[in-house]
Amino acid sequence: MRVWKLKEEQTCEEYKSMVRDKVEEEEWKHLDVNEHWHKMKKIMMETAQHICGMSKGPCTHKETWWWNEEVAEAVRENEDKIQKMEERNFERGMDGV
Repeated sequence: MRVWKLKEEQTCEEYKSMVRDKVEEEEWKHLDVNEHWHKMKKIMMETAQHICGMSKGPCTHKETWWWNEEVAEAVRENEDKIQKMEERNFERGMDGV
């Protein structure tokens, strides 16, 4: 979905208005928390798809606002540990041959 279009004031207002209208149309009594959440999620996702449209393919840029050097280092360390574990498992397997 082209959710970045929601940054445009007119698109955002159209989205909010449509979500409000759909919420008012729905029956909300006798729903537990999970049912309420799923219904809201469905309304919001369908409305976003209708208002913003869909992109043609996978995202070519990554959201990196949360990615910093600390996260990158943790990922590198984890990858190193996985590689060492796989090498040990491979060596153990070769000993048994």
